[in-house]
Amino acid sequence: MDNSQIILYKGGQGEYVEKKSRFIANIFPAETEEQALEKVAEMKKKYYDARHNCFAYIIGERKETERCSDDGEPSGTAGRPMLEVLNGQGIHDVVAVVTRYFGGTLLGTGGLVRAYSAAVKEGLKNCMLLTEQAGYKLKIRTDYNGIGKLQYVARTRELIELDTVYADRVEYNLLVPAQQKEQIEKEITEKTAGKAGLEWLEEVRYGISEGNHLEFVRLYEQSE
Repeated sequence: MDNSQIILYKGGQGEYVEKKSRFIANIFPAETEEQALEKVAEMKKKYYDARHNCFAYIIGERKETERCSDDGEPSGTAGRPMLEVLNGQGIHDVVAVVTRYFGGTLLGTGGLVRAYSAAVKEGLKNCMLLTEQAGYKLKIRTDYNGIGKLQYVARTRELIELDTVYADRVEYNLLVPAQQKEQIEKEITEKTAGKAGLEWLEEVRYGISEGNHLEFVRLYEQSE
């Protein structure tokens, strides 16, 4: 069963300009409502001379806490559209603050909704989003004749290779998605004619960037 989800690993900033009004989006990870509000306060202090600092945040795996603010903009034109963009990405534990410097031309309610939404989207483009999912560490011991077969299986199945230790025998460590556990064990056993020793270690949750191009970030043991 695949229980993957999208997480915000690193925040980012983006900007959108509409009729000389500047909309600057700053997006941050936040695990608690207190952390989210601290980031909001930090941005209001940084952009003290701006007309509006609107925000939206989602806290909790089940999105238990969702809040937003129009900060003086017409009701429903800023915070709510920002929140909808975040929800559309499927992420949580995130806070977005969009700062507006007024350009002298009124945008109307529709224009404001589009501008605040666009600013958050620009900010997200500069964030690091990861697919977080469950998996198992797998330790394999084999002879030197078997390592090539194991590497072939790993690369064909797009498994994450943790490390390889060469001694009298080779110790090969992989990270296997939970839903592939039985299939990988069967395939390795067949490829090596049962000569490889397999040891399944702890279950972990880990994050991978798009296309499995992993900067090995956010690897930790599954907690109860």
